[in-house]
Amino acid sequence: MTLIAQITDLHLRPRGLACYRVSDTNMMAERAVRSLLAFSPKLDAVVMTGDLTDRDDPREYAVARALLERLDVPVFLMPGNHDSSEGMRREMAGFPGMGETSDGKIHYSAMVNDVRLIALDTHMPGRPQGQLGRDQLAWLQAELSGNTAPTIIALHHPPALSGIMHMDAMGLLDAPELAEVIAPHSHVQRILCGHLHRPIIAEFAGKIMTLAPSTGHQVELDFSPQGAAMFRFEPPSYFVHYHTAKTGLVTHMAYVESFPGPYHFFADEGVTWPGDETR
Repeated sequence: MTLIAQITDLHLRPRGLACYRVSDTNMMAERAVRSLLAFSPKLDAVVMTGDLTDRDDPREYAVARALLERLDVPVFLMPGNHDSSEGMRREMAGFPGMGETSDGKIHYSAMVNDVRLIALDTHMPGRPQGQLGRDQLAWLQAELSGNTAPTIIALHHPPALSGIMHMDAMGLLDAPELAEVIAPHSHVQRILCGHLHRPIIAEFAGKIMTLAPSTGHQVELDFSPQGAAMFRFEPPSYFVHYHTAKTGLVTHMAYVESFPGPYHFFADEGVTWPGDETR
């Protein structure tokens, strides 16, 4: 069994500052780390699909290091549009994959038990959209052709559209080129993304794309063509990707906060139902 948690869009700020004036993303990221540490059975790895920081500020990366170094499993990072490739490589040195490329895009692969993770870099300096670029796509093609282990591809910008117009306008510019690369490879079992601050499941290039919610604030669910860029404080959460040879990859959503329970299933006193004996 392999358990990989996916957190995304932490938008960490310098200590004492809120994100967008009202979102205490540092506090919510702290609670997420506590939840990951308490997860049972123990996780095998954590994947962070971009926007680790809010403004690519060295003070924000310092907060990130202090938080993520507490996790006692490998933590795999990749930049989002609020980070930068250069800043993440410099400030998060020592985390897996950060030293694999000395300049340009951060991309690397790693084995987590029997699952192969491929991390990609969609950051475009000064722009909210994402792009992989020809060199990184060529590298990905070689990686997928050279190893047929069950594979997860992780990147910040989702390649599939969501219907939330203002976020789709900040999507992955070379999504068609990515589709050409990954479509022939049946061992690609999941595409992991962030960026949209919502739990979203979609098909892309014949694969399943799972877009994880933020550990902080969530984007307003608004499909109107003129929907404004707004957010609200829905329950922060993250994904847990479960893999066995029998099940393949199965994705679950876990909540950062604690809720009442767990409770045993049982009927009212004196009432039995078919199948109760198995509960």
